[in-house]
Amino acid sequence: MTVSITPSSEVLMHFDLKLSDGSAADSTRVNNKPAKLQMGDGSLTANFEQCLLGLKEGDKKSFTLNADEAFGMPNPDNIHHMDKSRFTADTPVDVGTIIAFSQPDGSEVPGIVREVAGDSVTVDFNHPLAGQTVIFDVEILGVS
Repeated sequence: MTVSITPSSEVLMHFDLKLSDGSAADSTRVNNKPAKLQMGDGSLTANFEQCLLGLKEGDKKSFTLNADEAFGMPNPDNIHHMDKSRFTADTPVDVGTIIAFSQPDGSEVPGIVREVAGDSVTVDFNHPLAGQTVIFDVEILGVS
């Protein structure tokens, strides 16, 4: 009997995440390392998990998620202006550079340098795919 994915399943799958223009955003196939996830652990958004419910081993499916269903819309509160002196010589402050910033709890959050003007550096902490419609192609390899 094949097992369907439930809200408590452990899932082994390959996925490809593409933007609506067809460009690749992420894929487990690049290094041929399938993703293993525990449903409900927060590694996928609720909308992505909803897409997987009911699928079985061997299923291949494609889902298109609008920005508000995928990574959300960019939040202006997640854009911060920082003094250039906060960056060390080891950290290039070039537009497009992604830098990991330490949080008070010790975790790290990535920020993308959007602008450098004089001593001010604009860093965007929105998810890089915020505001994008994404196509989520999955191949379920195992369900337990």
